[in-house]
Amino acid sequence: MSDAAAPQAITLERTDAVATIRIDRPKAMNALDADTLRALARAVRDVRRDADVRAVVVTGTGPKAFSAGADIAAMAAMSPGDGHAYSQLGHEVFNRLEALDVPVVAAVNGAALGGGLELALACDFIVAAEHARLGLPETSLGLIPGFGGTQRLALRVGLAQARQLVYLGRVIEAAEALRIGLVDRVMPGDTLAEAAGSLARELAGRAPVALAQAKRLTRAAAHAAMAPALAHEVDAFAATFASDDRIEGLRAFLEKRAPAWKGR
Repeated sequence: MSDAAAPQAITLERTDAVATIRIDRPKAMNALDADTLRALARAVRDVRRDADVRAVVVTGTGPKAFSAGADIAAMAAMSPGDGHAYSQLGHEVFNRLEALDVPVVAAVNGAALGGGLELALACDFIVAAEHARLGLPETSLGLIPGFGGTQRLALRVGLAQARQLVYLGRVIEAAEALRIGLVDRVMPGDTLAEAAGSLARELAGRAPVALAQAKRLTRAAAHAAMAPALAHEVDAFAATFASDDRIEGLRAFLEKRAPAWKGR
């Protein structure tokens, strides 16, 4: 299988019962701009329609980044309305990925920052390379996580650890991510693909109907109260776009200087 509509943004292939979705923008650190998110949505749709797929691996091209998140320059030019639409798009795509009946393994081959980490959090399992760095640095830009990170991170690591990562915008090494339960396994970079593929093949060997039901029920338990909060996150993300601090934070990042916050 392949996504012919955007071959340089997302590739999709299947080997036996395992489909691999790959973000293929290494020069852009596999950033998730709107076009890439739409291509990801098409890949998820194709996986859902393929009855022979029993498990999915999501990864990035190259050793540097799983996905470094949003395109900062593009976000700097967005209006609050644009920001709301961008956040809504990310939510829709990640919700569809998470809702697949088959298990999804994130193979974090490098930096997973911002939307990149939020993408990994929408997967069932996260396997990370030893050199990977993970975090939600949005508050350092005058923003908040806008693709579900304020909710899925707390579900995965607990509220106390989520506060550390979200409020402070901390970026942590893979070893610490394993210690706090953010990732499930840490592997040398040259064995990551095989480790993620091996886990996916093991999952693919389970009874499909039973696995689908188990996934639906565990997801329902985790998300019982999350849907309204996810909707609120979209609005809150757009609200930060209307702030002077968002403009200053993104400008400071692009100019490689410390931001001068105004608090408005």
